[in-house]
Amino acid sequence: MYRNMDATLPRATVPARKKNKLHAKEFLLWGFMVSVFMIFAGLTSAVIVRRADGNWLEYVLPSAFWWSTALVLLSSISLQWSVGRARRDELRQLKIGLILTLVMGLLFLLSQWMAFRQMVDVGLYVVGNPSTSFLYVITGLHALHMLSAVVVLFVIFARVFQYKVHSKNMLSIRLGTLYWHFLGLLWIYLYVFFQLVF
Repeated sequence: MYRNMDATLPRATVPARKKNKLHAKEFLLWGFMVSVFMIFAGLTSAVIVRRADGNWLEYVLPSAFWWSTALVLLSSISLQWSVGRARRDELRQLKIGLILTLVMGLLFLLSQWMAFRQMVDVGLYVVGNPSTSFLYVITGLHALHMLSAVVVLFVIFARVFQYKVHSKNMLSIRLGTLYWHFLGLLWIYLYVFFQLVF
């Protein structure tokens, strides 16, 4: 009485449906990213609540944060370009794109360190006022996640040299790119948030 639905579909569409299934590693990554976002959402909510209590020091954000934002945007563009090279099996260009992304990722971390130095130079320390404490904790936590993303890119770069990243094997670079874009968007959210509350 009930017919097998797959039997009524053209043969080409059945494998396509399997191809669109979420890979287990991708599912885990999405779960991890949701948990990371919830941590930062909780921290930024705590900032809003604490700011309303008073005794909140307002100051100009370090100029190095602007460079951080520019670097994270440019690195996302170069990494997305690298994914396109991998799909076309253009391994030489893929290596160049990954090197550029890695350099910008390291420069992002350096710009975060420079921002901390700028704050110390004007007398804004981790302890002293809740506003500076929150800024150090939130940006430091994000920098740690960016460091983990840089390590992931180094692993992907090594896999390219072993011919394990190409049009037939895109999982690692696809997941690495997803994580990188997520952290980039998270930084933009934080940067806009900082501009509004500090």
